Amino acid sequence: MAFGWKLHGDGKHLAPGEVVKPGERLSWPRMIGFGAQHVIAMFGATFVFPLVMGLDANLAVMMSGVATILFLLIVQGKVPSYVGSSASFVGAVVAIRAAGGDSATVTGALLVVGVVLALAGLAIHRLGVGVIHRVFPPIVTGGVVMLIGFGMAYVAADVYWPQDPWVALLTMAASFVFIGIFRGFLGRIGVLLGLVFGFMLSWAWDLIGGPITAPGGDGKVTEHLRINLDAVARADWIGLPELHGPVFEVSAVLVCLPVVIALIAENVGHVKAVGEMTGADVDRYMGRAVMADGVGTVVATSVGGSATTTYAENIGVMAATRVYSTAAYYIAAVIAILFGLCPKFGALVAAIPGGVLGGVTTILYGMIGLLGAKIWIENKVNLADPANMVPVGAGIICAIGPVAFPITGTFSLGGITLGTIVLLLGYHVLRAVRRAM
Repeated sequence: MAFGWKLHGDGKHLAPGEVVKPGERLSWPRMIGFGAQHVIAMFGATFVFPLVMGLDANLAVMMSGVATILFLLIVQGKVPSYVGSSASFVGAVVAIRAAGGDSATVTGALLVVGVVLALAGLAIHRLGVGVIHRVFPPIVTGGVVMLIGFGMAYVAADVYWPQDPWVALLTMAASFVFIGIFRGFLGRIGVLLGLVFGFMLSWAWDLIGGPITAPGGDGKVTEHLRINLDAVARADWIGLPELHGPVFEVSAVLVCLPVVIALIAENVGHVKAVGEMTGADVDRYMGRAVMADGVGTVVATSVGGSATTTYAENIGVMAATRVYSTAAYYIAAVIAILFGLCPKFGALVAAIPGGVLGGVTTILYGMIGLLGAKIWIENKVNLADPANMVPVGAGIICAIGPVAFPITGTFSLGGITLGTIVLLLGYHVLRAVRRAM
């Protein structure tokens, strides 16, 4: 069932070791708080990646809400996850635009990838989860989860943290307290509290100390206030994002197709991580999850939005809160749709200073990476075996670097995508050679 949540306990408290399962919920006011927290967690990346790819960020946010609802319906409410803008396509889109492609060409290529991904998910669902277990055994899924988390470290370290190191450090320290020490409801919305703390700290610092000279989101060093609400003042209260249809070009599609491998591995890793956290067997929903990701991408790109994928940031929020209720994701999806239709609110969330995001994402990305280690521990993976250790280690370093491998003069595979391919192919090639010897 996709709807209908059982009240967990008294709807207010969680006993030590307990979790709120996907089919459960706390009181509705609390669930709205968790939904808002998920929106904050996904918003930065879901807003930024379309901007980097030259697409409408407000449309991407709105369609991420639509795609999330589709995802939850297709997986029948068994896999809690938010579906936001995918970073895996950034390199390919840069290559398409460098070759003269416009936004319609970009979204056309992404739509085709979504179709291929949906068909791959359907095949996994029909053939059974055994296919996944053979292609993605615990050593691979744990490694993929780890490189997804640690592979995002450069975003925190190179993009967000340098914008305001002191605010980042203090926000991270405050989040430690909110997440690790606070009990009850306050502890479970620790990520949101950390963001609010960082926002208020930045505002106070602007009043007391004035502007800061530091790099902005574009990397250029300027003197500026930490919080700039000019975009909020200019934005309309209600407005429909600009829509456009896709255009299909074979060359653009071929540039994007390799990303399918990384997306499947990423989805499998996320589903495995959710299963480990909730203690539920969600393997039989893996095909549905991959298919749902593809369907979400098709729907989003068909109107000019960005390609979508399940979000590691929100898995990190679940790990911190122990609340895995899909009700929170439906609420987050509705909020995202409203944000997409209300440019002013979107601009307000987008005004969260980079230093604040640096402090919070450092925690979230690290927690995601450690979930990969948890998968290894739970499945007693033998890391003393070189056939396990070598490709996994290489893949993780490729992601963390991020290491880039040039394919053409304008396109290269790198970061999480390259790391996933190195890990997956390296593991299976070594196993095949060992069996043949």
